[in-house]
Amino acid sequence: MRIGHGYDVHRLEENRKLILGGVEVPYEKGLLGHSDADVLTHAVMDGLLGALALGDIGKHFPDSDPKYKGADSIELLKHVYSLIEEHGYTLGNLDAVILAQAPKLAPYIEKIRENIADACKCDISQVSIKATTEEGLGFTGHGQGMAAHCVVLLVEKQNSI
Repeated sequence: MRIGHGYDVHRLEENRKLILGGVEVPYEKGLLGHSDADVLTHAVMDGLLGALALGDIGKHFPDSDPKYKGADSIELLKHVYSLIEEHGYTLGNLDAVILAQAPKLAPYIEKIRENIADACKCDISQVSIKATTEEGLGFTGHGQGMAAHCVVLLVEKQNSI
C-alpha cells in the first residue's frame, strides 16, 4: 500500500468559471489558474502522484507550457491515473475536502464523485468528497479563494493467473 496527500489552492476571480471535480458550479466568481483551475482535481492528482513519489502536477503539466492553458483537469487526472496503473497500482480509496465559504456545494457532490471515480476507473464508493466552510476565517473564509486537501490509498495490483 502507498498513501499520498494532495493540497491545492486557487484565488477566486470574476469572469472565470467555477469548476470543481469536473462540474461547472454556478457562482459569481471562478478560480484563477493556467488550466481550468479545478482546485479539487488538482489536489487529487497531487495525492496520487505523491503516493508513488512521482512529483506533482507542476512537474507533469507545467504552467509555462501553453498546451495546458485552459486544460480540462479531469482529462489531466485520467493521464495521472494511467501513470498509477503503469506503476502497478490501483486506487484503494480517496478522501477529499473542499474549503470554500461559498457557494454551497452539497447539490454537486454526487456528480463530482462520479467524475473522479470515472477518471480513476473505480467504484464511486471508493471516492469521498466533502465540503466545508472556515467560519469566515482566513482567505477561504473571506471568499478570496478556495483550497482542497486529498488523501489517497493506492494498493498494488494482484497478478492474476
